[in-house]
Amino acid sequence: MVNPSLNKLKIILGTSFGSGYLPVAPGTWGSLVAIPVIWVINLYVGWIGLLAFIIVTSLITLWVTPACEEQWGKDPSKLVMDEWAGQGLSLFMIPLPYTLNEHWWILLAAFILFRFFDILKPFGIKRVQSLEAGLGVLLDDLLAGLYALISLNLLILIVENV
Repeated sequence: MVNPSLNKLKIILGTSFGSGYLPVAPGTWGSLVAIPVIWVINLYVGWIGLLAFIIVTSLITLWVTPACEEQWGKDPSKLVMDEWAGQGLSLFMIPLPYTLNEHWWILLAAFILFRFFDILKPFGIKRVQSLEAGLGVLLDDLLAGLYALISLNLLILIVENV
């Protein structure tokens, strides 16, 4: 028998503390809510903290996916912890200063690029989404995060050299 309290915890974590319940495009809301968390981790702990964040949110996604899918069906839109992992990857090793006066656009670009790749699912992202056991739920966002990271690095290179 499944512990109801444990199932409730899985739903809370899977919805990223409720952001998955927000109306219209919960994945976008989940990604947006992750941005300040990622910035603070990057600011105070650096890339190692962000790596830990990506690993932890990935493991949480794998752990909570069965409960969320039992509650709402396959790859439910309310499950947004995978967005946290992918959004974290989109900013991995990107230096973010304490004040974002001149660099706020990096967070915005990372958010837009991640959502672009996560929504359109080009370059094999759609294919990995069909994997079972929560892997597809997670890997499509990590792949979108990787493509966003590559694109963001190119964008930063262009902006800094113009």
